[in-house]
Amino acid sequence: MAKDVQLGEVRTWYDETGDGEPVLLLHGGFVDSRSFEPAVAGLAEHFRVYRMDRRGHGRTPDVEGPISYDLMAQDTIAFLDTVVGGSAHLVGYSDGAIVALLVAIRRPDLVRKLVSISGNFHHDGLLPGVLDGFAHEEPMRRLAARYGEVSPDGEEHFGVVADKLIRMARAEPTLTVEELGGITSRTLVIAADDDAMSLEHTIALYRAIPNSELAIVPGASHLLVVEKPAEVYRLVGIFLTTDATQTFQPIRRA
Repeated sequence: MAKDVQLGEVRTWYDETGDGEPVLLLHGGFVDSRSFEPAVAGLAEHFRVYRMDRRGHGRTPDVEGPISYDLMAQDTIAFLDTVVGGSAHLVGYSDGAIVALLVAIRRPDLVRKLVSISGNFHHDGLLPGVLDGFAHEEPMRRLAARYGEVSPDGEEHFGVVADKLIRMARAEPTLTVEELGGITSRTLVIAADDDAMSLEHTIALYRAIPNSELAIVPGASHLLVVEKPAEVYRLVGIFLTTDATQTFQPIRRA
């Protein structure tokens, strides 16, 4: 069931399906909630699944001024307070994972379990040249066409949004391991073995969050949710539907 909700200055598109504890899916940059289609049916067997298109993405219009992770986190907090009416499991991919981390730090009362898929906590965690790839004409043309299928701003506005997102990613996020240490939610960190951020950065994210678990998807890139959706969402589903198990030989968790 698709709807719109006013979150401050942003008229935000969202949908919901299924019943049970709420799960909010937070999409990556340059795309929108349609990218989570492979995840919805399986999760909706156990949860009430919410998807929202963030400002300037998908069916939610852009607004004047820059886009920042802080602003998108504020929008997400407003969505949880206004639409969900309280806490939810957060599953974020790429930019959506960064937004989820910020929400977990600023409003821990709103986050049950947290899943970070290919998220970085500081912009210096991205590998050199990753953002330069967005200067290539062909992938940007494909993204623009996909954006134009649903955006109220039209395909021609994609370049404006893309410029905002690239500027944001070059300077943000700037979280510290100390701030990550304040996350209280049980957390699953997922990344590809050939991701856009270094494995060392992903491990630092995992080590900084006290109650965290780590999964590396083999033979995948930053587009792991497209390349290996069954594997990624199997990990997500198991994490969200089960409690943590006591290991036989704990070291980090001893």
